[in-house]
Amino acid sequence: MPPEPVLVSWSSGKDSAWALHALRRRPDVWEVRGIFTTMTAAFDRVSIQATPRWALEAQAERLGLLLYEMPIPWPCPNTEYEAAMRGFLARVRALPEGLGASRLAFGDLFLEDVRRWREENLRETGFAPLFPIWGRNTSELAGEMMAAGLRAIVTAVDPAKLPARFAGRWFDARFVAELPHGADPLGENGEFHTCVVDGPMFSAPVRAGAGRVVEREAAGADADGARSKGRRPTVIYADIEPLE
Repeated sequence: MPPEPVLVSWSSGKDSAWALHALRRRPDVWEVRGIFTTMTAAFDRVSIQATPRWALEAQAERLGLLLYEMPIPWPCPNTEYEAAMRGFLARVRALPEGLGASRLAFGDLFLEDVRRWREENLRETGFAPLFPIWGRNTSELAGEMMAAGLRAIVTAVDPAKLPARFAGRWFDARFVAELPHGADPLGENGEFHTCVVDGPMFSAPVRAGAGRVVEREAAGADADGARSKGRRPTVIYADIEPLE
């Protein structure tokens, strides 16, 4: 049987990068044909991670893959995201033969509710979800990533879960060792998010470093619910800047 085509959900961070890497290590089974990314139109940045466009495009170039964008508004409740996903799936169906895929891969690790949500959104669409790194021990996986040369900058921190000083740091052994008790080593519970700038999935590093750190209001369905209760949740963001 020929390898099955797949498109990878690309957050720009370590988990999606490692999911892609896991698929590419099985070329007899999977053929990665491209990546797709949600972009917050108001900021021209990857949603959640806040990775700027220039860094995202540099990642795609070094992956050697086509990049498909899903523009979403800000704020973006789930209904808006689901509409954007339907539009994206329609575009994939219309792709020429040899470019499209009916499998969509995600870098989720253990959040059952997120997995069910993805499965429900894709049910009866003709597309099937794939979770290449699901169930991996996150401590072991963090060490595996670092040992393989993955380098990532922490671009977003939830101040309700981590001190702001973690924003803008490198995701490395020291970072993981200093995480508060109970924090997941890969930030799977939303503690932090990253932008990958080097690793075995890239042909060359993205020459980038951490820039200005800011605090601003969070977006999305959860944030909208918090606002209705009189709270204004915030996220600490570290920008990504090119190195000369």
